[in-house]
Amino acid sequence: MGRTLQLHRFSVTMEVGVSLQRAIELTSQLTLAREDETIPLITASGRTLFEDLRSMVDDPRFDNSAMDGWAVREADCKELGAILRIVGTSQAGSEEIPTVDAGEACRIMTGAPVPQGADAIVMVEDSTVVGDKVTIDGPARPGFIRWKGENLTRDTVALRAGTVLTPASVSLAATMGHANIRVVRKPNIAVIGVGDELTPPGEPLSESSIYESNTFGLSSLVERMGGTPRRLDLIRDSMDRLRETLDEAAASCDAILTSGGVSMGEWDMVRRIMEEEGDIRFWKVMIRPGGPPLFGSWRGKPIFGLPGNPVSSHIVFTVLVAPWMSSSMGSEDGTRPRLANRVRVEMEESLKGAPGKLCMRRISIRQEGDKLLGSTRTHQGSGNIHSMVAHNGLSLLPPDSDCQEGDTIDALWLI
Repeated sequence: MGRTLQLHRFSVTMEVGVSLQRAIELTSQLTLAREDETIPLITASGRTLFEDLRSMVDDPRFDNSAMDGWAVREADCKELGAILRIVGTSQAGSEEIPTVDAGEACRIMTGAPVPQGADAIVMVEDSTVVGDKVTIDGPARPGFIRWKGENLTRDTVALRAGTVLTPASVSLAATMGHANIRVVRKPNIAVIGVGDELTPPGEPLSESSIYESNTFGLSSLVERMGGTPRRLDLIRDSMDRLRETLDEAAASCDAILTSGGVSMGEWDMVRRIMEEEGDIRFWKVMIRPGGPPLFGSWRGKPIFGLPGNPVSSHIVFTVLVAPWMSSSMGSEDGTRPRLANRVRVEMEESLKGAPGKLCMRRISIRQEGDKLLGSTRTHQGSGNIHSMVAHNGLSLLPPDSDCQEGDTIDALWLI
């Protein structure tokens, strides 16, 4: 159970030590400003529709053949061996289409308009041609005709606002006649690394420094969730510089992610500056790893303070930031971008849980027959980002619960 602290300077109640579900509820109180832009359809895959999309045409636009063959009158082909006179050819794109009268057949290609008078198609392999006559050796099927508007009628809403566009839905939008569409503008997300020990990759390391990696991983995750990351300069131990960078981020971006500086130490600057000058909605979530994140706003913009340990940062983004981004962008549940699927996994070994916390250990998930099996491969330390590469899942062990070999547990299968 979380507790609350009253920050009197701003009359804001901060909840401390909340459940993951409560953290998700609190993040929903501060959402991204949803704006739209019009883009060429060819660039729309992965984007979220801002408005319902209506078809500008019937689909199909006209009755057409589903295969190569003969357009005939079904009544003329009740018995096999019927001989019909060939009156012409209908090809895809044809402007002049013959009329089919009794006793006649028109050669027809896949996608070509069905001639007036014809109501069925005979497959080409079920026919024999001699001169200007064709003998029908197989059934005439009305079902081989694609009827006008059977897929969509003009002005039908075929794609709803909030749909995340897949290659198939982009193709459907083109079929409907749209060259440009209105989509939700990609949110600009500031990504800020905090820590005196951090050095950008490629630069010389001191004896006590390490390469900074979190902002690279977080930026990649932001992109996967449909946002545009903006990596800002690393912040070493300077409250003034942190304040300037947060102000810059709030002025130029839609939301802010920081990595590091949110725990209990004297030098955890993000937590300190947020307590003194920001609006904190919660601090600490009852999960392991990833326990000390905070969420609130800075100068009116949502801010997530993520842990500095690489695994913790990655996991908190997956379970907290990613669903917040999807919801904020208005994505429909069925098409929302996500980083994991919830599954049931039979464990091949025991796992130790965490006292009072949801335990998300890294596991490897594989399918064997009709079930999913889980195991672990590497050291589970929250600083070991290689463990996120070596595994493709996270256990969801309830607080105070262990898992024995053979137990079936809830898990997240990372995608």
